[in-house]
Amino acid sequence: MFKFIIRLGTAVALSLGASTVVAQDFPTKPVTWIVPYSPGGITDTRARLIAAEFGKALGQTVIVENKPGAGGTLGVEYVARSDPDGYTIIYGSLGTQAAAPSLYADLRYNSLEDFVPVHMMGSSPNTLIAYKDMPYNTPAELVDYAKAHPGEVTVGLAGIGTGTHLASELFANAARIEVLHVPYKGSAPMLNDLIAGRLDIAFDYPVSTLGHVQSGAVKVLGVTSAERLALFPDAPTMAEAGFPDAETGSWSGIFAPAGTPPERVEILADAFAAAMESPEVKDAFDKVQSEVWMMRGEEMQTYVAEEIERWTRIISDVGIEKR
Repeated sequence: MFKFIIRLGTAVALSLGASTVVAQDFPTKPVTWIVPYSPGGITDTRARLIAAEFGKALGQTVIVENKPGAGGTLGVEYVARSDPDGYTIIYGSLGTQAAAPSLYADLRYNSLEDFVPVHMMGSSPNTLIAYKDMPYNTPAELVDYAKAHPGEVTVGLAGIGTGTHLASELFANAARIEVLHVPYKGSAPMLNDLIAGRLDIAFDYPVSTLGHVQSGAVKVLGVTSAERLALFPDAPTMAEAGFPDAETGSWSGIFAPAGTPPERVEILADAFAAAMESPEVKDAFDKVQSEVWMMRGEEMQTYVAEEIERWTRIISDVGIEKR
């Protein structure tokens, strides 16, 4: 019995030692963080800010690489097919992880089966903005105009299936108006056309719109948050404007390919949590009234599953057809 206990203790020690070695051996090279949208938009700029702090906590460089296309699904598919070694992760969002299954008929990844959740980033409301010379200044005035000019109001989309696209669909459905959606490969080109007057309205995040509003290039008609934003105190919420069903927000987080060793996922999650709690990141989020979410693991997986169910119902109710 004594010999058996010694052998068992030795085996356990070796097992723990092996686990420690695996943890200590990761990461030994840069980690690539795939951002599935074009450079210059909110997703890209936010990722680069976080990546700097993420890398410090991880002890390795975190390289942000843009792979845009198909509403972000091309980049997500790329990561789903990547080696599950912890060195390639994806910037996942409401659009790519929760809405895409109901929007794309040929989607080649499963949000729950092909990925392991690492850590959430947070959530942000949307702003409803318009070209500065449009003859409406509130959501209600926009709706009156759109009903008088059915199908003529152009709405910019920073990609099919993105959170901003879903916000625009919710609003059009809640207001019972017919608009013309114009898709772009990202927020930056969409905003350029809005500023130039080639678009009428768009939904985008406060961090993307603030500077343009302050310069007078665009104007804010309303916000999709439950309460008014301090950044735009005169802009009514959708509920205040008479469209409570248009209230929404967009969340995001990082995911690794399914099969990534749990100890490596934990190392990534711990480092990402440290980055999200850093003064630089918290200050940047606070300035644009975005929330930081300290969610990970099973809690995050459950949340994504619930969001898939929720947006499946919403997309069906709104009547968005699969592409």
